[in-house]
Amino acid sequence: MDDLKRELIQIIRERSFQYSNEPIFKLSSGAVSNFYFNLKKTTQAPDGMHLVGRIIFEKIKELGLHPDAIGGLTLGADPIAYAVAMHSFIAKEPIRAIVIRKEPKQYGLKLPIEGDVTAGDHVVIVDDVVTTGSSTIKAITTAKENGLIIDAVIILLDRCEQNGRQNIEALGYPVYNILTLHDFIPANN
Repeated sequence: MDDLKRELIQIIRERSFQYSNEPIFKLSSGAVSNFYFNLKKTTQAPDGMHLVGRIIFEKIKELGLHPDAIGGLTLGADPIAYAVAMHSFIAKEPIRAIVIRKEPKQYGLKLPIEGDVTAGDHVVIVDDVVTTGSSTIKAITTAKENGLIIDAVIILLDRCEQNGRQNIEALGYPVYNILTLHDFIPANN
């Protein structure tokens, strides 16, 4: 797995990571940062999707989890959930992908969660990047309101700032990350 993570880090460095000596990147929280991760350039590419799907599937197995489904708040979580679902099918241990909407559709069935899940199903909530944790917390809240049982939260990349991970953990769920900011910027910077 270490080789796969190193390969993923390299792809993220090349496609999805930007750094500036001055804080020029405005974050969704409103804060301004010296660095920015646009992980969609990695998670939506075939090689990145393959690596992310395999690494997170293997993390789920390592943790001894057996979720029915995986997903999170659209849009960042979507390619991760799809990648894990595809890899799980190939591994003959299927995990369904779900999409948690920011707001329910105002027509049709008005579903807040898209995908083949019902109340009582076990899920893993995922997110691509966590800063404050607000998107992940919204996904958790919606999943709970719809009767899903949350086994764990897996973050592809923890920015290690603004208490994102701690904010999620405060809800009482185990939180795991695949990568952190320190995989890209040493901790002493």
